[in-house]
Amino acid sequence: MDLKAGLWQQQTLKLAMTQELTQAIALLQYSSQELTEFLDSKALENPLLEIDHQNIKPINPLVDRNRNRTRSNIKNTETKWIEQIASKSTTIEEQLMSQLNINAFSSKQLQVIRYIIQTMDGNGYITETLEQIAEKMKLSVELVEDCLIAIQTLEPAGIGARNLQECLLIQIERENSANDLAQTILTNYFVPFAEKKWKQITKELHVTLQEIQEVSDWIQKLNPRPGACLEQDETKYIIPDAIVEKSDMQFSIRLCDDLLPRIRFNASYYKQFSSKKDAQLGKFLQEKQQDFQWIMKSIEQRKETLIKVVTKIVERQTMFFEKGPNYLLPMTMKDLSSELDIHESTVSRAVREKYVQTPMGTFPLKYFFTSTIQTVSNESTSSSQVKNAIHSLIERENKQKPLSDQEIAEHLKNQEGMVVSRRTVAKYREQLGILSSSKRKRFD
Repeated sequence: MDLKAGLWQQQTLKLAMTQELTQAIALLQYSSQELTEFLDSKALENPLLEIDHQNIKPINPLVDRNRNRTRSNIKNTETKWIEQIASKSTTIEEQLMSQLNINAFSSKQLQVIRYIIQTMDGNGYITETLEQIAEKMKLSVELVEDCLIAIQTLEPAGIGARNLQECLLIQIERENSANDLAQTILTNYFVPFAEKKWKQITKELHVTLQEIQEVSDWIQKLNPRPGACLEQDETKYIIPDAIVEKSDMQFSIRLCDDLLPRIRFNASYYKQFSSKKDAQLGKFLQEKQQDFQWIMKSIEQRKETLIKVVTKIVERQTMFFEKGPNYLLPMTMKDLSSELDIHESTVSRAVREKYVQTPMGTFPLKYFFTSTIQTVSNESTSSSQVKNAIHSLIERENKQKPLSDQEIAEHLKNQEGMVVSRRTVAKYREQLGILSSSKRKRFD
């Protein structure tokens, strides 16, 4: 092998990402809130960039968009809606501790109770064993167990359970008309009952399948996630980035620019310091002026790209905007990018975390992109339409003889003209949160 040292010339071609190009790409994928935060941070480091938030008007969620409403009615609503905003909610710990008689517990017990409540998961289940808690707090397991029993007497029923089985049993025991058969089944046959292996249970308990079906229906009414009842998440409102409206049989599209602050060039600052003969200061002003111009240009490019993408979506999905989600046609980002003569990644960034308000409701822009499913007529349909067809079939099926995935696939091909495999049906069914045929079967 020849390992001599030397100098060689080699010609290569590569793409260099400038800071300005990186910024333009970042701004394109920003949501309105992210863009506002970006501009606020830029204003802190660029004295030539002025941000004016006074043009932003708060949205009144109780005032509808019917322009025929009288001004007096709108004014009356505006004076009341802010009073209906919920005040800061109490924590889960406060809600549970308020139910206890504090004087009935020692300081050690209260310490354990607070620890268990603080470490519960979102479902309201404890996340550590009694032995682990006792070892961590250097207390006896018996004391920890007494504290857990106290928590399990609180509302909602099932809070503080160690698992789903215990959670359901606590709720059954709390019922005034406790179901003895349900309690026996959950205690001794929890796994086969959940897996619908009911014939084994009928033989051992000498009951009928109909009786177990009744138990199953009753248990379905219990709450497997009692902790969710205590969660107090703040209400989050979705603010659309674009609005599609129909008037005179035509669709109009506009961006929600009112939600963005106004940007101005600080001419007085520039004039004050540009007159000073300081090379370093002059270079600083030149850089900040160029930065301002790039930001303005990037924002304009973002607007143009977003309006182009939404316009093309409306053109391709006209039936959706007129009749609803059941008429969503297959469309991919690659299809849109080729029609707009832009890169597919540009479309992906343009629709990221952005929403559009339509006559059919508010949807994320990504909602309109679905995979293509072939039909027997050599045309195509969207995966969304296939999912709707699967859901409709299962809704109408005979629950004593539910359709298998293969039967659904055959029905879609023969009756709906949709060519899908059994595995695709199973995948879509799972995405819809629908159980398999064996678990959907009823024994009424």
